Amino acid sequence: MERKDWNRKHGAGGLLFGAEPNRFLVSEVEELPPGRALDVACGSGRNAVWLAFRGWTVTGVDFSDVALEQARQLAAERGVEVDWVGADVLGWRPFEQIFDLVAVLYLQLPADQLGLVMRRAAEGLAPGGTLLVVGHHSDNLEHGSGGPKDPRVLFTPEQIVESLDGLRIEKAEAVARPVEGERDAIDALVRARRP
Repeated sequence: MERKDWNRKHGAGGLLFGAEPNRFLVSEVEELPPGRALDVACGSGRNAVWLAFRGWTVTGVDFSDVALEQARQLAAERGVEVDWVGADVLGWRPFEQIFDLVAVLYLQLPADQLGLVMRRAAEGLAPGGTLLVVGHHSDNLEHGSGGPKDPRVLFTPEQIVESLDGLRIEKAEAVARPVEGERDAIDALVRARRP
């Protein structure tokens, strides 16, 4: 989708995905000691704000102006600071800095573009740093609930792992995400660490 499409989605009324952090982000990183974090395609900032509230120094990047304005408001309401960057993740190279955590949650790109972002995300990890990737699993289209209907932006954990040379894979699995009133959504989750 183009920037104008995401601006329209985010501007349709309230925070598109709510103000609370993603359940998988919470469960996978809540035990990590705070450091520098990057939230790739941060949307309205719910995950970046949660990390900042927990003591992380956070950079959130997204190309939707509307989403970033909502993110700034959410951060102000929660009393935290986040470095918000308006940029397309396909052309942005943030890794003059290195991060202890890079989170890429529900980024919807075709496989070749997603692979590029994954390689750059891996490059941005500090030694011992964690990469967390969560997105709509390819199986969700037929066996899950919600999510995009374009199979080109769905993926399996194995497809993500293929782009992560040099990282130690800690988890690569399909996970169920309860969706109110419907069958569970099926997501792909990958957690990897730079040795």
